[in-house]
Amino acid sequence: MARLKVAVIVGSARQASLNRLLALALTRLAKADLEFEWVTIRDLPIFDQDVLDAGIPPEVERLKGQIARADALLFVTPEHNRSISAMLKNAIDWGSRPRDASVWAGKPAAITGASYGRIGTAAAQQHLRAILGCLDVAVMGLPEAFIHLHPGLITPEGEVTNEETRLFLQGFMDQFDHWAGRFAGKPSAAA
Repeated sequence: MARLKVAVIVGSARQASLNRLLALALTRLAKADLEFEWVTIRDLPIFDQDVLDAGIPPEVERLKGQIARADALLFVTPEHNRSISAMLKNAIDWGSRPRDASVWAGKPAAITGASYGRIGTAAAQQHLRAILGCLDVAVMGLPEAFIHLHPGLITPEGEVTNEETRLFLQGFMDQFDHWAGRFAGKPSAAA
């Protein structure tokens, strides 16, 4: 069976963000049957229907192409004032327009995120679930992964230094592989 193509969408603009680090660790923990493509969203113009009516900007065409080619989506979101970043919401809005050509519909997805706070990105993840639900994205329910990231937990190379955390993240990615595979018609590892 062909590898599943997963679009990795990190809602942080910083190249050295906690969430980009978490995304790197997750991709390193994934099974070999998942192939990852990192989606850049920081260069997208602010969504504007007038701009869309004049023609889709090239950055948006790239985004829509990457999402359309993906079999599944991995969202790694920061929490900005108890919600997702404006940059992530902007990318979602561009990908959903025009309404009859949304690239999100029917895709399986997983959501996680990291912060220095004890509840991780729980509020942002809840908002993202609501947004994706109305776009017909099938978001994996369990396990939920609200990551409290402290300095040194993940190295700059994406290695998880705490064994308990590594095992939890490995289980999250194993479940995501199973979830995404169900939508792609991939046989379950348990079968």
